[in-house]
Amino acid sequence: MIEEAAKQLQGEKVLPVFDLPEFQVERSGKENCGDYSTNLALLLAKELRKPSMEIAGILSSKLGACGSKFFEKVEAAEPGFINFWLSSDNLEKLFLLVAKKGIKSFQSKTPKPETIVIEYSSPNIAKPLGVHHLRSTVIGQALVDILRFNGQKVISLSFPGDWGTQFGLLIAAYKKWGDKEKLKKNPIAEMLDLYVRFSEAAEKDPKFLEEGRKEFKKLEQGDTENKKLWQWFKDESFKDFNRVYQLLGVKIENTIGESFYESELKDLVQEALKKGLAEKGEDDSIVVRLPDSSTPEIIQKSDRATIYTTRELAAIRHRLKKWKADKIIYVAANQQSFHLEQVFGCAEKLGLARKNQLIHVKFGMMLGPDGKKFATREGRLIPLDEVLKEARERAKSIIEKNNPALADREKKEIARIVGVGAVKFFDLSRNRLSDIVFNWEQILNLKGFSAPYLQYTFTRLESILRKGKFKKRIIPKIKITQPLEKEIILGLLRFDEVIEDVAQTLFPNKLAEYLYELANLLNNFYESVPVLKAGPQEKESRLNLVFWSGEILKTGLGLLGIAVPEKM
Repeated sequence: MIEEAAKQLQGEKVLPVFDLPEFQVERSGKENCGDYSTNLALLLAKELRKPSMEIAGILSSKLGACGSKFFEKVEAAEPGFINFWLSSDNLEKLFLLVAKKGIKSFQSKTPKPETIVIEYSSPNIAKPLGVHHLRSTVIGQALVDILRFNGQKVISLSFPGDWGTQFGLLIAAYKKWGDKEKLKKNPIAEMLDLYVRFSEAAEKDPKFLEEGRKEFKKLEQGDTENKKLWQWFKDESFKDFNRVYQLLGVKIENTIGESFYESELKDLVQEALKKGLAEKGEDDSIVVRLPDSSTPEIIQKSDRATIYTTRELAAIRHRLKKWKADKIIYVAANQQSFHLEQVFGCAEKLGLARKNQLIHVKFGMMLGPDGKKFATREGRLIPLDEVLKEARERAKSIIEKNNPALADREKKEIARIVGVGAVKFFDLSRNRLSDIVFNWEQILNLKGFSAPYLQYTFTRLESILRKGKFKKRIIPKIKITQPLEKEIILGLLRFDEVIEDVAQTLFPNKLAEYLYELANLLNNFYESVPVLKAGPQEKESRLNLVFWSGEILKTGLGLLGIAVPEKM
């Protein structure tokens, strides 16, 4: 509408003809600044070297005339913004269109969807999923679900560490101290203990490290016993990973470990050498020299062993070929930035990927309540399932205090939904680039920026619908009679803008912030505007508003991987 008005003015020779600059139309957030505001006049003032208020006045006058059915009021404001208020009649019509189509009306109809591989939550086998894996796992899963909702074709992928010298150490430890029955009974804890014990011994005596390297060499050469042990360790690890993923409500559809690419690595290195894209280093290693880095990247060590980088390059080649991916997104910690820059640079130089085809979605550390790296007193990692268990127990205590009449089965199920959701939202609601300090009071706060607050808002909406005996209609009735009703509809109609923004920027916290703002509006609404006690027409209209508000809250939380209970 704004662009159309500007072009009309150009046709009338009020404004000279030139390409309009990219301008913004944003929610103002202030009653006296309109429902929306644009900076177009400020940008044009620079181009035309005229006062911005003069241009804003001309544009606002034209907008008011050509959009009389759409806008209630349009005005220019210092220093050159154009503020406009949407008409209630038009908002009602827009809302009805959305309600007829349902949630699908907020989904993108991308004519040419991209195929995007998202790699996330890639733990090392023989260790439990720790709390330090939480960020990659929940950020990655949220991006998978949001981008799919946005119309993209998304491949979810985990790239676990299941190859390398550390597995030689584990095999050596098992042969030296392992107990088959103990490992069968508690495989992950036993494998971790064996590995830690062997690593500590290797620090004191280098012979242990050499022993571990020999066992890995035997594994690389296909030794039957070592391969059988390695497969056993791997199978038990994946069973445990899947158990924790299920607790967390995460589903990663493809798991391809490092070992999958072992047979391709020598050919990859030789091909790079043959094309002159790699060269021998000073210590007889094979390196790739990158134009934007002073540090050459090693793709084969001096003893002819390949490394993690080599396996990553083979994985890039495989993913782009297998899925014909347009992009590969790596959800990995800030500390991986230099490594991934080197890998991306190598992939581009070797012709495996185009520039900007590989994207690093960075995130900060999860810190303990003391602001230090999350670890137990002994310096060992904290299993993620222990954190989720404590979240459920804490949530159950809150539920028992606030709603003791609920049946025990209901309390347990609600505690699961609330506890797990609270941990995930605490992570996803923060800017992913920043470190975050784990804080139970904030995580389970029923009145703050938290999942329990949003879930509780949803249950209040459901309670109103039950008491009002709401029945969904194909053509719902809606009539704006209160300012808060208009605010809520404006908020609901922003949902697809927010999804598009997250899909472009890859910051899930923007969706979390939107849902929190919507929940605040809804709480104000049902505390100050009568719904069940309103007249028949107003009651039906407001029940429709309550229903669709609940649908957006539930859908938005669902995209963040958070379920909603019907009661709390």
